[in-house]
Amino acid sequence: MAIDKLKKKIAKGRHASTLKRDRQGLKHRARNRSALSRMKSAIKDVRTSGSKEALTKVIPIIMKTGQKGIIHRRKAARLVSRLTKSVAARQA
Repeated sequence: MAIDKLKKKIAKGRHASTLKRDRQGLKHRARNRSALSRMKSAIKDVRTSGSKEALTKVIPIIMKTGQKGIIHRRKAARLVSRLTKSVAARQA
């Protein structure tokens, strides 16, 4: 049954591996988009509140998105550095 459905899709000139990569791509894009959105929302919270508690919650989120390759690791470090600097300036 499932093989028949797959054969119908492949009959249009697509390979089984291409169909699988499409499915995987959809999952990865959704995961990456949600992680990026979560990071951006957390950054906005720090910028609006300016508290050290919010900063300590945000730093692991930013670094994890950098480690997973959703954003570049140097961009993650740059974001953390700038947020830390802005929170310190507000505290002083």
